Amino acid sequence: MAVTVWVCKICGEAYISTTDKPARCPFCGAYDKYLMDSREYDDTGDWDVELNETDKANAEKALGVEVSNALFYKCAEKKVGEIDGKKLFKILAKVESEHASVWKKILKLDKIKWEPAEICDEDYKADLEDSHAREERAIKFYGEAAAAAKNPRVKEIFQAFVEVETDHLHLSEERL
Repeated sequence: MAVTVWVCKICGEAYISTTDKPARCPFCGAYDKYLMDSREYDDTGDWDVELNETDKANAEKALGVEVSNALFYKCAEKKVGEIDGKKLFKILAKVESEHASVWKKILKLDKIKWEPAEICDEDYKADLEDSHAREERAIKFYGEAAAAAKNPRVKEIFQAFVEVETDHLHLSEERL
């Protein structure tokens, strides 16, 4: 049995697998095209990027979006009664938290400010509607930020996150 260590070009996390390449990064949700065999991929310097004013401002805004969404999903996970909702919001909180950590690394920050708390509802459908609106805003902003990005690494991250957030949008659409 072959064991492979896959490294995600987007979040930098490594994943051990005894099967084929996963369809998505298990940490940030990036598509398999961003997963590389660790023996064939050197990620040295992936986090040492120069940011122009626009890329820096967009990365800072993206960090805020991801923190806000992660906090919202953590709130929703605790408040909704439906098991599907609890599981859905739990994984979305983890993925959005991972996205925030990507922007933290790009911005060379020591830590992320995880406040203020976000408000959510006890009603699963209301939280799904809020989730849907959040993901639509993120997709729109990330698409615009990718188009405006001068740094190729920043552009790649925004493009990957458009794909991941679109998956999140489909999750809420299927449940509404």
